[in-house]
Formats: sequence, structure tokens, C-alpha cells
Amino acid sequence: MNQQPNIAKLLDHALLHPTMTDQELRAGCEQARELGVATVCVKPYAIPIAREVLTGSDVGVGTVIGFPHGSSSTDVKAAEAESACRAGAAELDMVVNVGKVLSGDWDYVKADIQAVAVVACSRDAVIKVIFETDYVTANEDKIRLCKICEEVGVDYVKTSTGFGFVKQPNGNYNYTGATAADIRLMRESCGPNVGVKASGGIRTYEDAVKMRDLGATRLGTSASETIVTGQASQQEGY
Repeated sequence: MNQQPNIAKLLDHALLHPTMTDQELRAGCEQARELGVATVCVKPYAIPIAREVLTGSDVGVGTVIGFPHGSSSTDVKAAEAESACRAGAAELDMVVNVGKVLSGDWDYVKADIQAVAVVACSRDAVIKVIFETDYVTANEDKIRLCKICEEVGVDYVKTSTGFGFVKQPNGNYNYTGATAADIRLMRESCGPNVGVKASGGIRTYEDAVKMRDLGATRLGTSASETIVTGQASQQEGY
């Protein structure tokens, strides 16, 4: 049987739950190392722990900026990015200011993204910009964000944090995360120098393959083990 490309190398293993303990974080980083994913994505304070556990591996350390709702001031986001890079993060996933996007204040939105992009560039770090597509639902806003991100030189546009909870008709709160339509739109709206990261709701190997085939070149997930195990099962003919 032909071996499929290793999907693990597309995965950013998310270790972002607010209740995660240091012990759970270490275990998650060890798992990421064993699976051979692209990176772990941890909260800023956890960067030193992740670096310690992953030393000697090819798993990178990424973190989040302005997470999860993008509401920090631009100066704070830039300072957070600088601090994260000093601590050893090689990749920065920043959240747009959702309220400013929905207000149509595009000058603010561009300056906000650019401030973090400048820090990332000066530190030779990868920057990914999270649109939070459960909140930013209009296609014209997503397209405008793609164009801004391309103008300021970001590396990836990204769908979701996984924490964009919306009140459902039954009164519960949930989120959708990455959708095929959004990945297709984002890929079509960015040039070849900007990657697309699908994040939110990717829980199986089939989910991962679908997003990859639509043009996503990174996948954010906390279900890395299930995805990698699913690929192994297919390769072994189960």
C-alpha cells in the first residue's frame, strides 16, 4: 500500500485549555514529541516548560497572543509577542480585535496586526492571524482580513481559537470552528506566500485530510493522537 504523507507534520498540537495544569502540559508536550507533530501551541507562561520538554526534538514551540478574544490593546499585543519570543516561542498565533473587525475599523485592524507582525519579523518568528470565524461570519470581512494579512506579510491566516462560543437555539454555548467553506474562501483570498491554518473542530484523521485537501497547510487541534492513530490505521489497512 502506498504510504500517505505524514499528517502529523501539519499539526499544531493545542495545549490551551484554561484549567490545564503544569503536569498535564508536560504530558501533552511529551505526547507531541512522540507523535512528531509540527508544533505545540501553549499559553505564553508555559513556553519555558514546553521548551524544556521538547529540547532535542524537531517539534516547535508556538504560543497565542491576545487570546482568546483579541481584546488587548495593540501595545499590549506587541509587548506580549516580544515577551513570547524572548521566552523562546518560534510561532505566534494572534487574535484579531473582533469588535473592531465587526465595526469596520480597518485602519485599526491593520495596525493591530502589523504591530505583532513587526515583532515576529524582527525575531524571525512565524505569525498566524486568527479571524475567529464563529464571530466574524461575513465573507466580505474574511476576504478583507485576508488582504490585510497579505499586505502586512503574515505567514498564515487561521480560522478559530476553539473558544469562540456562540449561544445556540437551545441555550447552550458551542462553536463551529473550521468549515470547508471558510478554508476554501481563505485559500482563494490569499496569495501563495500566505498559508491557511484550519483550527477548531478538527478531531479525526478524516477531518484533517478534508482540510488539507481544501488547501490548509497547518491544522490546529487538541486531538492529535486520534488523528495520527487514524492515519496509521488506514496505512495498515484496518
